[in-house]
Amino acid sequence: MKHGSTLFLKIAVFLIGTPVLALCIYGLPWLANNPVNPDYAHILYPILIGMYVSAIPYYIALYKAFRLLSYIDKNKAFSQISVKALNNIKYCAITISTLYVVMMPFVYLVAEKDDAPGLIIMGMVPIFASMIIAVFAAVLQRLLQEAIDIKSENDLIV
Repeated sequence: MKHGSTLFLKIAVFLIGTPVLALCIYGLPWLANNPVNPDYAHILYPILIGMYVSAIPYYIALYKAFRLLSYIDKNKAFSQISVKALNNIKYCAITISTLYVVMMPFVYLVAEKDDAPGLIIMGMVPIFASMIIAVFAAVLQRLLQEAIDIKSENDLIV
């Protein structure tokens, strides 16, 4: 496979990581220093900590996706390292979803104080998005493992 065939996807992975990095560097510290309502600023801190902690598995998953694209470039797509990369992406997505589930009570408290019911729905978006990614990675992992098993079986026959 040509080296440039996955270049677009590698650029997309890089561009997906850039806004989260900007949010971690500029957005979240601004929110911590300038809360909308100082009465419930103490409730925002667990949410901010959870968002910072969730950035770690997010970037691990992006790195693993980048490595998976590199394996595809090197014609190693049907190998155990690709299966392991998909497994790591799955667990990172589950970790992100779990962190946001843990943060939901604090989001509920902020929504209750601020009288903003849409905030709860916005808080559930990362939970469902990361669960969809986890399920998709699990399906791809299983399909890739079955393809590797069939390939190794065919290699033994020939």
